[in-house]
Amino acid sequence: MSRQIALDTLNLRPTPRLAHTEYLDHDAIVRKTLASAESDRRHKAFFDAWDYDLVWSTSDGPVPWAERGRVTDMGHAEYMEGGRDRRDTVHCPFEDPEQVLEFDAVKEYGLPDFDGLVRYYEDLYQRQQAKLPNQLVPGGYYKSVVSGAIQAFGWDMLLPAAADRPRFAEVLRSFGRLTLHHVEAWARTSIEAFIQHDDFVWTEGPFMAPDFYRAVIIPQYKSFWDVLHRAGKKVLFCSDGRFDMFMADVAAAGADGFIFEPCNPLDEVVARFGRTHCLVGSKVDCRTMTFRSWAEVKREMDATFALAPRCAGLMWAVGNHIPHNIPVEILERYIDYLRANWALTPQACLAAGT
Repeated sequence: MSRQIALDTLNLRPTPRLAHTEYLDHDAIVRKTLASAESDRRHKAFFDAWDYDLVWSTSDGPVPWAERGRVTDMGHAEYMEGGRDRRDTVHCPFEDPEQVLEFDAVKEYGLPDFDGLVRYYEDLYQRQQAKLPNQLVPGGYYKSVVSGAIQAFGWDMLLPAAADRPRFAEVLRSFGRLTLHHVEAWARTSIEAFIQHDDFVWTEGPFMAPDFYRAVIIPQYKSFWDVLHRAGKKVLFCSDGRFDMFMADVAAAGADGFIFEPCNPLDEVVARFGRTHCLVGSKVDCRTMTFRSWAEVKREMDATFALAPRCAGLMWAVGNHIPHNIPVEILERYIDYLRANWALTPQACLAAGT
């Protein structure tokens, strides 16, 4: 039933309860929920226990970019339990912005054999969906236009290069050509939904001129999504940061829904897109869960519940992830309260006109 709830939500059909997903990196709640030493946050039993309807999933293909060409290592701050994801290595193979402006992603990384890529993605999808039969597993691509540039250049080289707008536009279009090749392969598979990930803004909004986004970046999304729609796939666009100022443009390019963080004003997003698009998120902020009281977490949850009847397709999530330092007792109260209320404000209210 959970998988069907996700599909119905993506298609803006009534559901018996709100759809649900999370982006969780909290080994302690997994261990406690499963009552074992198992700490795999992608464990089927945990997804079932926490009533996931969709599992966030993307793949950029079988061979990492670092094995195909130049990439920048910006290191990694501590995020996961025990700091096992911390990485202090920092290396950039680009010496100046001019090298960035001469870069072509297709020449650098190459285009994988198309038929082989289709087979790889179909096999990946079938294995993941078989492992998680109760959840909808989408296809997806992570290192899209801007995220691809971040992966290749790092911020220290990307930002000064972006000042040369005409030449930087051509660099980004090369990442678009690389992305399109993978999107076309995904479109040939039997997936039903696709996540297009591209962290194209910062927490407070765009870091380049808004007209550059509308002229150079978002039209590339349309080329991707035209392919996916012709193949009958639903498209969810995902970005960190605040991008509500571009949601109308992204919607016009063909996105069927948005995956977003709570820095985007949910009231306004619901008012503009609640009846026409799948919305994956909530007002619940992981920082509130980590550093504030349960009463304040509950307040954010209640504010989201109040908006739910105005949505044709709301999928509940803590949009800026669930890190390991949230107290376990807060997470237990969170999931219990979500379950106690998610059927009280069903999307069926909108379909019934109530």
